[in-house]
Amino acid sequence: MKRVKTLFMYALWVILFIIFSEFLINVGLNSSYRPIERRDNVSQVNVYQAEATLVNGRIRGLITNSETDNISNKYLEFDFYSERDVYLGKKIININELQPGETQNFEILFKLEDVDYYTVSVLDERPEGEEIEILPEGWTTTDVVIATAITLLIFW
Repeated sequence: MKRVKTLFMYALWVILFIIFSEFLINVGLNSSYRPIERRDNVSQVNVYQAEATLVNGRIRGLITNSETDNISNKYLEFDFYSERDVYLGKKIININELQPGETQNFEILFKLEDVDYYTVSVLDERPEGEEIEILPEGWTTTDVVIATAITLLIFW
């Protein structure tokens, strides 16, 4: 009975450590983001979150088809600039076929240093040129639990 109780206590400590570390990671990462400015007049694109750290950033928003025709085979180009108007890079996303009045969510995770503002353009064809690197999607809770368990097993 004593071993079961000890095993239960170890399991409880591991679970509490996972919850605590997840909380600290989220608070630490989210507090390092600052808003970045948008400088364009594209009314079809509504950005509700545009933030960057010193080395990366994220933009989330909605594309709305406010025209009477379907939108298809179009692209959104995001150009990123520093505080001194230095061009840092671009990211292009495809617009799915949108019926009139329909919306599409988008999310861009980018890896650029010192982004101060960005512009958005709607393009008819995909331009040639190098795009910036997309950051991988964030770790899921399962990934964090597995990585924590492996770390504890290695160092135990």
